[in-house]
Amino acid sequence: MPVIYHITSCNEWEAAFAKGSYAAPSLETEGFIHCCTRSQVQGVLQRYFKGATDLVLLEIATEKIQSRLVYEWSPAGADEFPHIYGPINTDAVISTGSPFNL
Repeated sequence: MPVIYHITSCNEWEAAFAKGSYAAPSLETEGFIHCCTRSQVQGVLQRYFKGATDLVLLEIATEKIQSRLVYEWSPAGADEFPHIYGPINTDAVISTGSPFNL
């Protein structure tokens, strides 16, 4: 089962879980939710979450995502990253944990 990852705050995830779907602020500002592969997690942490501690890593089953998933080139990461064009249904999240333990 292919999986992708998304990093968010514990508070944002708890609110989303109670609601049944998760929408990162980037969905409104950029039109998609930024995700990454397992090998990209550490780079994303270093570039965008330096010093943050209240984080959760969402492990997302790609076949369960109801919104459109597209892999697109990102100059910032010099790689293709998965982007989700819509909210993430919480039942697509198969596990949560600390991004610092990968």
